[in-house]
Amino acid sequence: MKKVLIFGSLNMDLSIYTDRIPNNGETIQGKDFFLSPGGKGGNQAVAAAKSGANAWIAGAVGTDLYGNKLVETLKKYKVNCDYIKMRRRVTTGIAMIIRNDGDNRIILDNGANDDVDFQDVNKMLQDIGRPGDIFLTQFENDYETTLHSLKAAKEKGLFTILNPAPAKHITKANYLHIDLLIINQSECEFLSGIYPSEESEYKKAIQYFQQQGVHAVLITLGAEGSIVGEDTTIHFVPGLSVNTVDTTAAGDTYIGALACELSHGKTIQKSMEYATCAAALTVSKAGAQKSIPTRQDLIDSKYVEE
Repeated sequence: MKKVLIFGSLNMDLSIYTDRIPNNGETIQGKDFFLSPGGKGGNQAVAAAKSGANAWIAGAVGTDLYGNKLVETLKKYKVNCDYIKMRRRVTTGIAMIIRNDGDNRIILDNGANDDVDFQDVNKMLQDIGRPGDIFLTQFENDYETTLHSLKAAKEKGLFTILNPAPAKHITKANYLHIDLLIINQSECEFLSGIYPSEESEYKKAIQYFQQQGVHAVLITLGAEGSIVGEDTTIHFVPGLSVNTVDTTAAGDTYIGALACELSHGKTIQKSMEYATCAAALTVSKAGAQKSIPTRQDLIDSKYVEE
């Protein structure tokens, strides 16, 4: 089994439900408030670990109650935290989440997530990274640090995965360091100018990114499922119909679970099928990391076979 090395954000999610989104300047009543460890990096690491990956994460938190709780929770889920830095001069990252009718709106304060430099990430890569291991990252940390880390991981022979969320422009030179690009429809439109909503647009978008130098392109389509283009082959995996409670960690669960399956040597299509089941079970519960299922949860729920 290969290792899954993650460089990503660590946030404490402050989540509240409201019957409708407030208008400008308006105060309305909410309910069901809760705190939940999150951040794309943390969520994806937990999803990978809960499915059985040998998951490691590089990142940073503040020396406050939220930071201590985030690290404690990651360790509980068996994510290795040796490369998480504790920063005294900044606060832990925060995500303010408004939940409404099965959807959510999120405001971020990056805090310590912006205080991770390339040397912090490269230490993890050089210490424990081996050719064939998986390197997974996103865009919730410093942009240049993320791009330099992708290049270093690629040069060391790791299989690199980028989830460019929130979406930021990528040069052709940096696309060359990405083995697998995982994007949703909005991110696809931002990066390529194509919003893929039908088969011809899926193929056109995939071709665009492959022309930039990416080996494989995976587009998540929400409840519709996901599609991947790898070389000249395209695979579509349909979504599952579930009762949606909270979509907060759905995308991160999909990506972390997929990375886990790839680390076990599964094909991209088989990995997508497993990841789809994991994401479906996640949205049926509220919260971020606590809603992410284990492999046993998926087996017990009959989503996957033992």
